[in-house]
Amino acid sequence: MTDHLASTPPSPSARADHAAALAASLAGRLDTLLAGADAALTDDYPGDTPDRQPVHTVYVPADRFRADLVPAWGNAALDAIDQHSDLFAEVAGGADLVSLVRAKLAEEPVEDLRLDFEDGYGDRGDAEDADVQAAACALAAAELAGTAAPYRGIRFKSLEAPTRHRGVRTLTMFVSRLLEEGGTLERFVVTLPKITSVDQVEAMTELTERLEDSWGLDPHSLRFELQIETSQSILGPDGVALVAPMIHAGAGRVTALHYGTYDYSAFCGIPAAYQSMEHPVADHAKLVMQAAAAGTGVRLSDGSTNILPLGDEAEVRRGWELHSRLVRRSLERGYYQGWDLHPAQLPSRFVATYAFYREGFEAAAQRLHDYVQRTGSTVLDEPATARALADFVARGVDCGAVSAAEVASATGMDAATLGELARPRRT
Repeated sequence: MTDHLASTPPSPSARADHAAALAASLAGRLDTLLAGADAALTDDYPGDTPDRQPVHTVYVPADRFRADLVPAWGNAALDAIDQHSDLFAEVAGGADLVSLVRAKLAEEPVEDLRLDFEDGYGDRGDAEDADVQAAACALAAAELAGTAAPYRGIRFKSLEAPTRHRGVRTLTMFVSRLLEEGGTLERFVVTLPKITSVDQVEAMTELTERLEDSWGLDPHSLRFELQIETSQSILGPDGVALVAPMIHAGAGRVTALHYGTYDYSAFCGIPAAYQSMEHPVADHAKLVMQAAAAGTGVRLSDGSTNILPLGDEAEVRRGWELHSRLVRRSLERGYYQGWDLHPAQLPSRFVATYAFYREGFEAAAQRLHDYVQRTGSTVLDEPATARALADFVARGVDCGAVSAAEVASATGMDAATLGELARPRRT
């Protein structure tokens, strides 16, 4: 009989070493295969930008802009509250919010301002040149005097063929004069309206690059936002949602997507009486915009309501209650910015915004504290939800609804730690 030596099975440690070596080899191979995709993900979806997002954009016809417009709007908004103090206290739901809103209107009534050379201004031919020069000088004067909005810019006419030359002329003249008068492009943004193709965004990217080269500016000094107000922006002729490639065609210059309530509704054939921020076509467009912008660092802004809180008390009540409800509706859907068209809309903008953040602060701060401190909780939040909680709290601080001291007391986090968790960047 012949003895056969049985093979000795590998030891557990040898198997573990083999598995580790195999995993490292396979992961290295996948690094090579996915290198391009990794780079594209970082470039195309870098995460949110670290600076605050304004809660609104105020549009004013450019020829009506003066260096003291922002404090003047604040005073007009305070006057509206004073004229209807009992009504506003009722809308606000208490004195605490009224005092917060009054302080905001006295200190920073307008967070983002757009000087409008498009629909709010109209077609004035070559007479627009004089208004361009005057508005640029006034904005520079406001910056130097400290009365400018923290964020500002212009909306010029679209790059469609009929208005293209006028739009480019206005943009070029305005920025040139602004810089000449000592103004700055920090937190300055240009609104590109009525976009109907990705080609227009690519053209805008080249236009801003050439202007920077001409004036010797740093790259990306000129940034722009896309106004989504045509059906072609949402759905192209081949069925593709064009808003996503439009963002990436901006090559890192696109800061925001702004929904244009009335133009978009009209493009879709909605009767004028039913055109609204809450119409189903508006919700569809904004959902597409939201998905396209997620992870890109491009912010989303809702549109406006043209029902103003002006007239007798019943009309003011109607305007404030409608505006407050629409602002709250937008916030609940993750649209953290909107348009305001009149000083009397500022009280309802800020009272609805402050109520939203203050009502949700205690619960959000507690969940955030429990997540960071790893304490026992009845809610098991994941990292993505923790980021959303931190972002909610950070936005409340940014707009003035919540103080940094309240955040530190409730969460144990300072502003830097909160910002890192709320707005991480992909590396």
